[in-house]
Amino acid sequence: MAIKVRDVIRWLEDLAPLHLAEEWDNPGLQLGDPGDVVTGIMVSLDFTQEVLAEGLEKGVNLFVTHHPLIFRPLTRLSWNRPQGRLIKEAAVRGASVYALHTNLDNARGGLNCWLAEALGLKEAQPFGKADPLEKLVVFVPRDHAGKLMNALAEAGAGHIGQYSHCTFQALGKGTFKPLTGAKPYIGKVDEIEEVDEVRLETILPRSLRTKVVRAMMDAHPYEEEAYDLYPLVNPGVRGGPGRLGSLPAPMALEELAFTVKKRLGARAVRVSGELVQKVDKVALCGGSGGGLISLAADLGAQVYISGDLKYHDFLLGQSLGLALIDGGHYWTELIAVSGMARFLEGKLAEAGADLPVVCTKVQREPFMELN
Repeated sequence: MAIKVRDVIRWLEDLAPLHLAEEWDNPGLQLGDPGDVVTGIMVSLDFTQEVLAEGLEKGVNLFVTHHPLIFRPLTRLSWNRPQGRLIKEAAVRGASVYALHTNLDNARGGLNCWLAEALGLKEAQPFGKADPLEKLVVFVPRDHAGKLMNALAEAGAGHIGQYSHCTFQALGKGTFKPLTGAKPYIGKVDEIEEVDEVRLETILPRSLRTKVVRAMMDAHPYEEEAYDLYPLVNPGVRGGPGRLGSLPAPMALEELAFTVKKRLGARAVRVSGELVQKVDKVALCGGSGGGLISLAADLGAQVYISGDLKYHDFLLGQSLGLALIDGGHYWTELIAVSGMARFLEGKLAEAGADLPVVCTKVQREPFMELN
């Protein structure tokens, strides 16, 4: 089957909904036509001239990146400037570019989950901000209530603490009259119908809204589903870009630092703290995570792993008794490339589509360290 850009966008936004992005960010479709047929996908951290050339050589026309091609509003687009030349060539060659940035950082199952898994953290939980709760109310024929409840639960709705399939159901009478052109599941055109229906209520994190509503529509027998979504003032589920977990066994800070360096493939890491101290509780955030240092300490972390940590970040960590490991912006985010590629390969296999998903081999950390 032909896979279009919009199909891939739908999959990516199921993984990392756009509303999870920070207000200052600009993820989403950066360039291209959602209706274009995909010939192949290249995954990279950034969209550069070298990445474009590599992808075109491999017959790729969709580029999925972590960092947005267009981050700040464009005030001019000149072909004699680097960004202008890149955008012009990509457009002329029919390339589409899609970015998942802070929405991927914040997503459950996104970049920071992959980073926690790569570093061997157990029971890693998100921190940084709350994911607001919503209530879904849907009306369904009585004999379909169980099927719909299961579909909603599988999509992530109805989870409260250690309980799943949490719903409230009340029986009532639904009425409707199918009009000309309708294809009703129950009833006849131009006749008022009364049906025993269940009012099914459940809660969901806002980040799962699109996924849950789609699951509801797929499982619902009606041609036109009747449902409501309500925002709640209840505390949301814990979310955000950070992850807090435990090592399989305590280890010395120095050993953990070398483990981070090896598993991320980094050339070097920067460390603060007593190298011989044993650490067990670890917090992390890929990319530029200096803003979460104080919160990581408040949550009881003994060491915080991130990138782009500054001089004063290290001083703050020392004052809080929190060891810091800076693995670099590039290296703590590089795992997004293989993670997004695996995700897309799985989605293409589910769709029965035989398309290449290629991880860039030309992109490198954009600077060198000379000793």
